[in-house]
Amino acid sequence: MRRRQFLLRSAAVSSLIAAPVSLRAAYAPASTAWRTFELTTTVTLERDGQAAQAWIPVPAHADPLWTIPGDTAWTGNADTVEQVMAEDGSHGFIHATWEASDAPAVLEVTSEVRTRDRHSDLPGNAVLSDEERARATAPTDLLPLNGIVLDTANEITDGAGDDLDRAMRIYNWVVDETERNPETRGCGLGDIASMLHTGDLTGKCADLNALFVGLARAAGLPARDLYGIRVAPSAFGYKALGAGSADVTKAQHCRAEVFIEGQGWVAADPADVRKVVLQEDDGTLSLADAKVQDVREALFGAAEGNWIAYGTAHDVALPGSDNGRVPFLMYPQAEIGGERRDELEPNTFSYTITTRELEA
Repeated sequence: MRRRQFLLRSAAVSSLIAAPVSLRAAYAPASTAWRTFELTTTVTLERDGQAAQAWIPVPAHADPLWTIPGDTAWTGNADTVEQVMAEDGSHGFIHATWEASDAPAVLEVTSEVRTRDRHSDLPGNAVLSDEERARATAPTDLLPLNGIVLDTANEITDGAGDDLDRAMRIYNWVVDETERNPETRGCGLGDIASMLHTGDLTGKCADLNALFVGLARAAGLPARDLYGIRVAPSAFGYKALGAGSADVTKAQHCRAEVFIEGQGWVAADPADVRKVVLQEDDGTLSLADAKVQDVREALFGAAEGNWIAYGTAHDVALPGSDNGRVPFLMYPQAEIGGERRDELEPNTFSYTITTRELEA
């Protein structure tokens, strides 16, 4: 899609804001109404007389166009609790510690956040500082920008006319060449070099959207992952694109965005296109179906406000831990007796996440 087509679609989306529901496209996030959600994470650690600690992600990423974190509060029997917020807004969490005891370690963290739909006709006048640009174009442990990643990015973007063209080529390549793998644990890991070397371009959101981000960075475009969680159903009836209940313990989702000069941060979510293919209509859809094409068209430049962003950070250091960094902070983390627990294994780490929408 060239710039003129992109701007024409932006104008079309804008006109949908005031259109009757019956005239709206099958998938076209465009609401300007703000929504407020309360997110509650409850952690219970059975520890058999050992010391324990936990790190609970909270909304930290702020963008006045579509997401504004609110207050966070906590209760429980922890011996120490502190809220840690990165100065650059890339991540935030509650860090709690418990001294050795037989009693279960319990912590409840509640956060509020305001959010709304993103769409390409919202003002895009963001300016990147040198520090922000450096951070959004840097390699990470799982997103190297040389070797096969750089070669692939160059091949995809060869002959592109401008940054928007390059970003759209990468987005469409990821949609066309990858598949969602329902057997991938959690949201995936995002080891993009391994994906490209093996040719196994399958996974879930933290894999497929990381591939978009890594390729964009290798092509010289500022890009970043947005780690968060779905908190409400899709307004357009797509079961794959929303939370199915107030229990969102397993509703984590990673989105992405790319910075386009003159436009600002532009939403991108090729992974959700692939999720629609796999999960909607009992898995009978293909990329050629209109239901998928609507989502594919929208998810470069738009995103529904039924999702909360935690942060953008990769390779996150957990204070008090000797077990190394985590690739990203989208799940609660815990250690018992100095042993890192598997955040995806309820037998060793019990937590629930619930949500409710508050009245405006």
